[in-house]
Amino acid sequence: MSNEIEIGRGKRARRVYTFDEIGIVPTRRTRDPELVSTAWSIDAFQFEIPVLGAPMDSVMSPATAIALGKLGGLGVLNLEGLWTRYEDPQPLLDELARLGDDVEAVKRMRQLYAEPIKPELIRDRLGEIRDAGVTVAGALSPHHTAEFSDTVIGAGVDLFVIRGNTVSAEHVSVAGREPLNLKQFIYELDVPVIVGGAATYQSALHLMRTGAAGVLVGFGGGASSTTRVTLGIRAPMASAIADVAGARTDYLDESGGRYVHVIADGGLGSSGDLIKAMACGADAVMLGAALARATDAPGKGWHWGQEAHHDELPRGKRVHVGGVAPLEEIISGPAHIADGSANLIGALRRAMATTGYSELKEFQRVGVVYAER
Repeated sequence: MSNEIEIGRGKRARRVYTFDEIGIVPTRRTRDPELVSTAWSIDAFQFEIPVLGAPMDSVMSPATAIALGKLGGLGVLNLEGLWTRYEDPQPLLDELARLGDDVEAVKRMRQLYAEPIKPELIRDRLGEIRDAGVTVAGALSPHHTAEFSDTVIGAGVDLFVIRGNTVSAEHVSVAGREPLNLKQFIYELDVPVIVGGAATYQSALHLMRTGAAGVLVGFGGGASSTTRVTLGIRAPMASAIADVAGARTDYLDESGGRYVHVIADGGLGSSGDLIKAMACGADAVMLGAALARATDAPGKGWHWGQEAHHDELPRGKRVHVGGVAPLEEIISGPAHIADGSANLIGALRRAMATTGYSELKEFQRVGVVYAER
């Protein structure tokens, strides 16, 4: 059955769904939350919770990456951020937090991010995380990956993340500029690679065929993104995750049993969104604004991404998300307010228990309903 609708005589559009338009429904016996496992693994790495910290300067510093790792998740450090441009970026982050005018804040960001990335700081920051005894993950955008990948690998990274607004296995570049050959690059690496974002079945399938261990799902759907307004591009997350999960299933058959993890990235502002992402087929989630709300986050209550200070076209913004609670309370509680901003994993456990599922892979089969707003 087609889910296309006619928006005019010359154009049809596919009907897609946001998290706000769907809900999960109990269809099995219930169980105690203590009997639920939120464990997740990718390649040889095991995690107690399916949460990755987004590689954004307002979210992850070496200290918060270590803290998230000790809470059972995975902190991903932005290797193009202030932490790899300056010996001590915290005073600069504090300065950005004090700037009340958004225009002035973006101007100052452009000045700060004009400082060159220093390979020795990449080495030192990743080494700091490694020395703490947690899994080490760092992220680069596609156009910086070839330049700094040897430094990243040499620093002992465990998981390599290639993250952009959209990442394609078939990118076309202008004459004289060699595009990143993802398939060759991933093949030559000795560490698993997570790549994205992707928002459609076909784009995700292409990324899976490069040998990626995980695919990030999302395109400009986060709280700090204005891609929808500036570029007119939108990928409602419920449908995007379900589409990419479908590609995962088909690629599993195509490859003879190779499982690629689907990681939701963007538009996950509450525990309810996290739960719905898992219900739609995600294996894990990458959180930005949800973790930037931590009182110990490096952004000091402000949240932004690389798009906010983009030289050619800003398609992001600095948003004030406030300090809700320490990172530990946001992840594992207890929550002191019932708005889905804290105790994210406690909420996931409760939802799984209420719907009768004991493991995350099983929970992907939970019943979902559509309720038009």
